[in-house]
Amino acid sequence: MVKTLNSFGQKREPIFFVIDFDLKNCFIEPLKSLSDDIHFSINQKKFQKLNKKIPYTFETISLDQYKKAFDKVQEEIKCGNSYLLNLTFPSKIDINYSLKEIYDYTEARFKLYFKDKFVCFSPERFIKIKKNRIFTYPMKGTIDASIKDAKEKILSNQKEMAEHIMVVDLLRNDLSIVAKNVRVKKFRYIESIKAGERELLQVSSKIRGELELNWQDRLGDILFKLLPAGSISGTPKKRSIEIIKEVESYERGFFSGIFGVFDGDSLDSAVMIRFIEKKGNSFVYKSGGGITLDSDFLSEYNELKEKIYVPFL
Repeated sequence: MVKTLNSFGQKREPIFFVIDFDLKNCFIEPLKSLSDDIHFSINQKKFQKLNKKIPYTFETISLDQYKKAFDKVQEEIKCGNSYLLNLTFPSKIDINYSLKEIYDYTEARFKLYFKDKFVCFSPERFIKIKKNRIFTYPMKGTIDASIKDAKEKILSNQKEMAEHIMVVDLLRNDLSIVAKNVRVKKFRYIESIKAGERELLQVSSKIRGELELNWQDRLGDILFKLLPAGSISGTPKKRSIEIIKEVESYERGFFSGIFGVFDGDSLDSAVMIRFIEKKGNSFVYKSGGGITLDSDFLSEYNELKEKIYVPFL
């Protein structure tokens, strides 16, 4: 996979790519011959208007099951094996629309419909590379925009601040593996995200590094040295991923992997969150959040459920 990506980069050939969480499955296809059953939108803001509410229901993991996993993560954190870990679970979702229709009628900065297997409508960029500069934009900290003084409350929340700092530090270190002069250019700014009928405020930061000339020759090396994405794994990354596999008890698959486009000169990509997967005749929605020593299990359980939404226009 790394060699294949490097080869396309060396030829400066535009490609579309999808890489799963475990780095075991990688789909790469030239843009000129992209399959008809793949549709994507990267950093776009034009959508088809549906003009009606679409009902859906979901059934998620029980509170007791979640607490057992949460407590295990807390034990590992107390032992110093992790400081921040992204804990996720699948939930059955009932919705009377196809994956392609969900793709067509959802609003998100990054969207992907893949071979009638899954759809994602993600707010989170993975990395962007342009003119020998690499950027990443970690997102940690969310609040309902309708809450009074929401912006001030999320920015002053000490638990959210600590979690955000950990992710920024992790991704700054990750970029330092492949880039020089890595700097946090903008720290904890607010972005607005549509979440179904609600509007959320999301806290983000901007990190930038410098790549050598002809970085395209090492396209695969750069991507795989940064994966899995730190924001949906944890820190330290290697041990956190081992814990994730122990406590989640399901295969993430392409969920929390990445997809993106290399146009021959620059690259843009997204983390595959807000993710619905087809399982036989039913759908599964995968979601979760970051756990730290200060996390409250009931709040985290509610966050897992709150992230189950379909942002229809």
